[in-house]
Amino acid sequence: MKMASNGVCAGRGFWVVFLVLLRLGCSEGQRVPAAFVFGDSLVDVGNNNYLPVSFAKADFPHNGMDFPTKKPTGRFSNGKNTADFLAEKLGLPTSPPYLALISSSSKSNSSSSFLTGVSFASGGAGIFDGTDEKYQQSIPLTKQVEYYLAVHENLVQHMGSSGAKKHVAKSIFVVAIGSNDIFGYSGSSKLRKQHTPQQYVNLMASSLKDQLKRLHSYDARKFVFVGLPPIGCCPSQRNQNKTAACNEDTNSWSRMYNTALLTMLKGLQSELNNISYSCLDTYAVVQNFVQNPSAYGFAEVKAACCGLGNLNAKVACLPISQYCPNRQDHVFWDLYHPTEAAARMFIDKVFNGSTQYTYPMDVQQLAAVEV
Repeated sequence: MKMASNGVCAGRGFWVVFLVLLRLGCSEGQRVPAAFVFGDSLVDVGNNNYLPVSFAKADFPHNGMDFPTKKPTGRFSNGKNTADFLAEKLGLPTSPPYLALISSSSKSNSSSSFLTGVSFASGGAGIFDGTDEKYQQSIPLTKQVEYYLAVHENLVQHMGSSGAKKHVAKSIFVVAIGSNDIFGYSGSSKLRKQHTPQQYVNLMASSLKDQLKRLHSYDARKFVFVGLPPIGCCPSQRNQNKTAACNEDTNSWSRMYNTALLTMLKGLQSELNNISYSCLDTYAVVQNFVQNPSAYGFAEVKAACCGLGNLNAKVACLPISQYCPNRQDHVFWDLYHPTEAAARMFIDKVFNGSTQYTYPMDVQQLAAVEV
């Protein structure tokens, strides 16, 4: 795929982009040149708004009620999400949705739009193709990587091969995906007959490895991996139990995948030997929120803030749904996703100084790695 350059690639326009890049590289507080984000609804900042038949959308109230604009943005949150807070810590603007940048109405689909990063994340997406069947349409990881290759081609056209390589190699690649694959396994008797849980998570890790090698071949060198949380404790899973307890099967599969992910990453680093990464123990952080909520300022860990029915988890966060008056004391915004408060606290825990929750280094250390 080739994207329109609006004439920036020639002559004087090239130097405009080059000077912009120099300014970006020297801006105060900016730790890396760019962040490229891959994942699902936990980090989607609006890509699904541009998928015409997708059911996995958040472009309506009450989503976004605490966002600075007070309007829904396509984030599955009452406000900012994990991608926003990570960008803030890195000294970057939030990476814009790729589909917004290349939409026919966009006037900014030149390389300058991509200099500080792009988000390819999509609600409903999984490591495997087809995890989006329930929601009709999302951008699976394989397609997200293809979109990145198009962005990389565009950067090369405008910055030259060497310039693009240096820019991208110093940037952060965020990967937050896998929950929908676990939900897919949980809800499919066919998959459970075909694969044991261990076989399935190993396939997840192996498939992810294939995509990481594609990214590496296009200059990606520094990765942040957001491990799976205890997804069995989200309101939609608790709602399936009469006691509102967590679903221990899905939690165990999440832990199993996180272990497989770490094993795969250690092997990949030995194989490629010029990549660096920070793997975030999302499971431990969120489990602490759930088991000791008052220590983190939370009061409600079972029910969603926005929804209807038992635990506000019978109906998703729709305009007809009720919402809690205090979003700060809820861990969950809707039946699947964290509140802005939980997302902020999560990034605070993993960005710097917390070896308890990161391996082999925290995100701040990763950003400082010389390439």
